[in-house]
Amino acid sequence: MSAPVPSHADPLRMTGTQWLICVIAAIGFAFDTYELLMMPLILRPALKELANITPADGAPWVLWSTLMFYVPAMCGGIFGLLGGYLTDRFGRRRVLTWSILLYAFSAFAAGFSTSLPMLLFFRTTTFIGVCVEFVAAVAWLAELFDNSIQREKVLGYTQVYSSFGGLLVAFASGLILQNLKSLPEIIMPGFLNFLGGQIGDSHAAWRYTLMSGIIPAIPLIVIRPFLPESPKWSQKKEEGTLRRPSIAELFSPQLLQTTLVTTAMVACSYGVAFGAIQQIPQIVAGIDAVKDEIQEKTKTLKESDAANDPDPEKAEKKFKAAVGRLAAQIRQEKAAEYTKAQEVGGLVGRFGLAALVVLFASRRSLLRVFLIPGMILTPLIFMGFAQGHETTWFTKNIEMIPGFHGFHISLLGLGIFVAGLFTVAQFSFWGNYLPHAYPMHLRGTGESFAANIGGRMVGTAFFGVTQNIALQSFVPGASPEAKTACVAACVAGSLFFINLVLSFFLPEPKPQQD
Repeated sequence: MSAPVPSHADPLRMTGTQWLICVIAAIGFAFDTYELLMMPLILRPALKELANITPADGAPWVLWSTLMFYVPAMCGGIFGLLGGYLTDRFGRRRVLTWSILLYAFSAFAAGFSTSLPMLLFFRTTTFIGVCVEFVAAVAWLAELFDNSIQREKVLGYTQVYSSFGGLLVAFASGLILQNLKSLPEIIMPGFLNFLGGQIGDSHAAWRYTLMSGIIPAIPLIVIRPFLPESPKWSQKKEEGTLRRPSIAELFSPQLLQTTLVTTAMVACSYGVAFGAIQQIPQIVAGIDAVKDEIQEKTKTLKESDAANDPDPEKAEKKFKAAVGRLAAQIRQEKAAEYTKAQEVGGLVGRFGLAALVVLFASRRSLLRVFLIPGMILTPLIFMGFAQGHETTWFTKNIEMIPGFHGFHISLLGLGIFVAGLFTVAQFSFWGNYLPHAYPMHLRGTGESFAANIGGRMVGTAFFGVTQNIALQSFVPGASPEAKTACVAACVAGSLFFINLVLSFFLPEPKPQQD
């Protein structure tokens, strides 16, 4: 390992404009993850309310849960690739702005969904905006700085905010659940009346969680007038030296290996995330701690008004409905808790990548720092908890530390932290690597092909792969959640291994091509 040769351009103090661009890019990265990680948290209650579908229903659950993940990803990949082309053709700022507005307002509209097709449509437009935004933001940041070390640090540390997005959605979900009764009733706005249907539960937590996705549009509207275009892109555009982007050029002899290897490896990175990590909210629903809490709190409902209605038939219906709402709330609360553990791990992984990126001359070696331990530990973590147990670790010792009374670490939470660390760090790696793999006129197009065709369209499909294999009788496990954990372990181990093998063919990027 040796330090990379520094650029001849001296690092300068960042200007107010550069800080402004970094801030809006960081907000975009944070809410990219915020929007994407909503689905694992709200999927179960949304399918239950809109179509009365639960994991116990088998094929219908797998069908709609797969559609909710894959259709948006497929459309996001197609439009994301187009967005990369438009980023190279018309500039970074314009595409970035409209993509953030698209996904923010789409997420808000999804909260009014009255059917599964309506929810699927708005999740698709949300995903399209996210896919386009990432490519435009990374290309923009890569062209802000002449100094290579400064550029690498900015790319690395702004992407750290992607993990803050995951923490934000987990905290937002928990906050919404805690204050559910005080939130205003959700009423269908007039501009969506043409879609028809009636909102079932106007106080459903999953609806408020979706609608919170409009937040990134607020600072963007304020900051947008002060955002300049990429100076390097603008200069080449004005000089008439900016070459026209071409998808076909990605497959030229000079770039063929880069395009194929990066696309396959990004697909594997996303495959681990969706085939294993994003299964956690479904797996958590089957652990002993969640089942025990549901059973314990169900006892208190027997003494409530729902159980004491004079009409026995009505009392039974009210009681079942109350138990269903209680179980959904507990599952969502626990899923949010473990999502926090996953995202804290991802945050540490992104910080680690940002700190290490300037120390490794070889991109291959840097990536293997995360691939090798991830390949070993992630399958063990999922297999270890396939039995549904949650065990505390050194609880009493930690409670003895001043200020930590009542705090405990669960093995499941610790395992999810580790899995998140080695998986999410790879996304920051690709955010640093891809801008350097292509010349300026192909930067957005090349990034978009790997991230959207490989990551969004192929990698995301592993959510459905895991769910479908988990239905098979040969998969060990006493419950759907346990079977899902077993399959997730195999998927994660296989994809980490494939990525490790492919890393030997990953081209080392040439010096910045401007």
